[in-house]
Amino acid sequence: MGNAQEKPPGSSGGGAPRPHQATAGSSGRSLGGRSGEQPRTDKELERGVANGPRRENGPAGGAQQEEGGSAGDTSYLDAPAGALPLHLARLKNEGNRLYKHGQFGDALEKYSQAIDGCAEAGVDSPEDLCILYSNRAACYLKDGNSTDCIQDCTKALELQPYSLKPLLRRAMAYESLERYRKAYVDYKTVLQIDTGVQAAHDSVHRITKLLIEQDGPEWREKLPEIPAVPLSVQQQHRQKPISTEQAQARAARAAQEEARRKEAHFTLFKQEGNSLVKKGNFHEALEKYTECLTLKPEECAIYTNRAICLLRLNRFEEAKQDCDCALQLEPTNKKAFYRRALAFKGLQDYLSASSDLQEVLRLDPKVREAEQELEVVTGLLRISLMENKPHAPRV
Repeated sequence: MGNAQEKPPGSSGGGAPRPHQATAGSSGRSLGGRSGEQPRTDKELERGVANGPRRENGPAGGAQQEEGGSAGDTSYLDAPAGALPLHLARLKNEGNRLYKHGQFGDALEKYSQAIDGCAEAGVDSPEDLCILYSNRAACYLKDGNSTDCIQDCTKALELQPYSLKPLLRRAMAYESLERYRKAYVDYKTVLQIDTGVQAAHDSVHRITKLLIEQDGPEWREKLPEIPAVPLSVQQQHRQKPISTEQAQARAARAAQEEARRKEAHFTLFKQEGNSLVKKGNFHEALEKYTECLTLKPEECAIYTNRAICLLRLNRFEEAKQDCDCALQLEPTNKKAFYRRALAFKGLQDYLSASSDLQEVLRLDPKVREAEQELEVVTGLLRISLMENKPHAPRV
């Protein structure tokens, strides 16, 4: 009937076929769509259930409390619905409401009726039909009927190429059927349109590992061709206003990426610094540790490591300052006390050096180096007193 496609009997995907063999997907428009038409929220889309749909009636599953109005309020039926005639718009809006309340089978029926009604009424609005097929695909995906979900998403994409939600839902359906190559292609296409869809990023990483295990090092050569999304489509999507949830998701992802980048650079600089210390290249090691501190200025171990370099370079005052910073972060750090004692020794402040060494031994009486150094510093303090030399830091 109408634009609804006949589906083969026994569709796979985990769910029994519905009487109207069609599919449901997202409700908002993928490109240039109107807000308020999604049976599935943007946040839910980005989170995604890549390894198969879940039927939940709580907020995480997509079923939400109806916003505003009492239980008998039917004003939602008259919400704007693109170019659809009133009776078809009401079917679509009723489907959206049922979807939000987790009634996916009933929502699917409403979307199917709206699709059939478009054919009967001669409605020629690819954008509205795309949304209806995409919405129906979402219902199929929720019910575990991945095969029909794929068919409806494909129909939606024929009507509106590069629509984001049908692409993402089809990718999820492909993945649930373990058709990983096709899922990978769709996820990568989604990311050409919007790099902020975290579900697509996560799925690409996951599927890449599976494809490497399945196809070996030549896995890329076995992929279907990934379509190049036209720049005009990418630009159109970027110009669309984004919701608060999308903005928050993108900001969170950007923060995570920045944190990962900093952590990777920090680890690299630290390893290089440690290696240079072992080779006796204290000048270069000092630079590496300084780079570390620009990335993570509250990393105690880097201050004590850099203090070693400064001590070896006879830059005792700077070494003392680094140990001071370390002790502010970790007041019982034995290495910081010990290395500050060496810095005090270099500054001929033997009394302060003795005090720090005694603190090391109080924290850990088994530190042999501290015992030996305390004997040396005590001797130097005795000599300085006998020679009437001050034991305050030299200037």
